[in-house]
Amino acid sequence: MNTQQFWQLIEAARDQAPNSNDGEEVAHHATSMLATHPAEEIVAAQQVLWNLMADSYTNPLWAAACVVNGGCSDDGFDYFRGWLIAQGREVFERIVADPDALAEMPVVRASAADGIDLSGEEMLTIVWNAHMTATGKQLPDDAFTIRYPNLDPAWDFNFDDQGEMSRRLPRLAALYLE
Repeated sequence: MNTQQFWQLIEAARDQAPNSNDGEEVAHHATSMLATHPAEEIVAAQQVLWNLMADSYTNPLWAAACVVNGGCSDDGFDYFRGWLIAQGREVFERIVADPDALAEMPVVRASAADGIDLSGEEMLTIVWNAHMTATGKQLPDDAFTIRYPNLDPAWDFNFDDQGEMSRRLPRLAALYLE
């Protein structure tokens, strides 16, 4: 499975999910659909997933996740990026390029109003669960590698600094911090 096929899987899962904004529902459908693929494609999907996780491992996105979720641990950032992947390719690419654009998304605006965190931990297990369903076996230990890019030193500041967050992420700050 390549990146384009992975995104097609996510879009198909979003189409089947009663609430396409809910990462858990999207993950459930993606897992079920992925489990129908040959084992080699399922294993390949794990590398694609972790490449997307690496592509979204940026300080600006982490800062945005902190604003949206009222703080963000390492694991919390993983789960936030899982939720972002569940939103589909177009949203993922737009938000990775401009994390402040999260403020324009209706689901984010509704979550801000309701005080709901955006988390998609289940998305991180879709390949593992699909492989178990399809083969009855765990993913091979060498199924993927994780490459963490260097974080941007220009964003190395305390994410609790609301003034700095407002300066760097003005739309999100207006939605969440004011």
